[in-house]
Amino acid sequence: MRRSLSLIGALCVMLLCPSLFAAQPDIFPLDRIHAGMTGVAYTVFEGVKPEAMEVEVLGVLRNANGPKGNIILVRLHGRKPEYTGVVAGMSGSPVYLDGKLAGALAFRIGQFSKEPIAGVTPIEEMLEIGALDRTLPRDGSATDAGQRSQTSRISGPGSPAEGGTQAYANYLQPIETPLVFNGFSESTLRLFAPQFASAGIVPVMGVGTVTGARQPEPLEPGSAVSAVLVRGDMDIAATCTVTYLDASHLLACGHPILQYGQVSVPMYKARVLATLPSPANAFKIVSVTEPVGAFVQDRHTGILGHFGEEAKMIPVTLTIHGIAQPKQFHYEVLNNAKFTPAAMMATVFQALRGINEYGEDVTYRLNGHINVAGFPPVKLQNMFAPADAGSPTSQMVAAAVGERFNRIFENPYERPKITGVDLDFDLVCERRWARLETVRTDVTEARPGDEIMVEAVLRPYRGERIVRQIPVKIPTSTPPGTLRILISDGDALDRLRHLPATVGDRLDLSSTIALLNKEHANTRLYVSLLQANPEAMVDDKVMPTLPLSVMNVMEGMRGTQDMIVVGESAVNEASMPVDYVVTGSRIITVSVK
Repeated sequence: MRRSLSLIGALCVMLLCPSLFAAQPDIFPLDRIHAGMTGVAYTVFEGVKPEAMEVEVLGVLRNANGPKGNIILVRLHGRKPEYTGVVAGMSGSPVYLDGKLAGALAFRIGQFSKEPIAGVTPIEEMLEIGALDRTLPRDGSATDAGQRSQTSRISGPGSPAEGGTQAYANYLQPIETPLVFNGFSESTLRLFAPQFASAGIVPVMGVGTVTGARQPEPLEPGSAVSAVLVRGDMDIAATCTVTYLDASHLLACGHPILQYGQVSVPMYKARVLATLPSPANAFKIVSVTEPVGAFVQDRHTGILGHFGEEAKMIPVTLTIHGIAQPKQFHYEVLNNAKFTPAAMMATVFQALRGINEYGEDVTYRLNGHINVAGFPPVKLQNMFAPADAGSPTSQMVAAAVGERFNRIFENPYERPKITGVDLDFDLVCERRWARLETVRTDVTEARPGDEIMVEAVLRPYRGERIVRQIPVKIPTSTPPGTLRILISDGDALDRLRHLPATVGDRLDLSSTIALLNKEHANTRLYVSLLQANPEAMVDDKVMPTLPLSVMNVMEGMRGTQDMIVVGESAVNEASMPVDYVVTGSRIITVSVK
């Protein structure tokens, strides 16, 4: 009888007092909640209309969600929740006691529980997010991800995010907000699961869709709402439930999606197509429909969205040529240091692998750029050919694109504002790689100022040898003695001048982009003269053949690791295009008189 009265009271609040949510909600304080109280919660089981579930309070778990993080333990009653159990996507469902908002369903108890027992995040702790949002400056871009608490993970026991094992019994865990991947194959998700796990994500394939269709029904407490991290020809979306909303913003989930802090993520209405009951993993099958704003905070006790605000995503255009019907993919990706590289790798891999022309003997020519506001475009120009063994070629392409984004985001001085990505691929249906086999010169002795001819023999994959001749001029300043000549691919030359990781992390964004744009193409054969004079590297600048007097003046920079010195200087670099992925390096010597 008491449960029925509570249900009727809450319905009266919703129907007769619609202005209740126009400002601060009428809340039921945590210190007045005790075992035996009854109330009502709302969630969508099918369609868009929230349905009522009776709630029985079992007690309050103090410090269960971190220090001073409390959880209200409840048991759900009603035909549907007792059949489905606590469902993924139910997190955020508002809980009312005596017609007042007490909190949001956010935690499940155990993995195969026979009763729908759940944990509720108190509304007072969720409202802190709104206060935080008003005090933080926002530029509309996502912040870097911080460390997340153990209870904030969206993954379950033994999931990829936990490394496949579990060293403790986790009976209290957030109700899953699975990130549903649409347009991705199972092999793609399996391949990039470790990268997504490092970003705090457990992918779920194809249990829902993003339609963008109009949904006239207004959002209300208990409605389904989605955060879309990738949208367009491929989608990644997470769905939970609205806890509280007013004219300008809403609170949802009751726990984080990824706990990235300040974000800019598109906020969409959602329609629940069905609720699938399962003792192991009950979940809602969702169709993401109409955009209504942007989520701007992803915090420990929930997520906060602003109505009418436009999320600032990274637009991506990916074009594939060299096939029967050229294809172009358009999508947008969340701008975030942890998520963006993983998402770019997965989307590039899926786009290349998802065409009919995909095969083991395909070579990809990549010509593209990453636009960063205020800086020159980051060039992406290389060729990728199948190797004898190892990773698929499309995976090598994806890794190269992801590495560029990681390098851009790693700089500790500036937050990059990436305004767009254009990737243009040309497919060649053969393995276009060649190994450097032998090299020689037309002379064994030379004088400063002479031009010598370097001849290189390349062995293509299952092809006839290729002979290339490259003229090189010996600098007039070359001292007498033995001159070493390096004939190599681009990677070997980049390694010769590569900054150590501890120093590379110190580069600002401008130097990082300049260094990336100076990297050598892998489709050219390079000839470098190595002189026995020290070479210094400061940021992205290279200073070859420095006199000893200059080195002494710059000694102070060496002590702070702002300058890197190597024993040889690479001078008079010459190159020749080959249109193969060149691998290998050789050194020959010439006596300078």
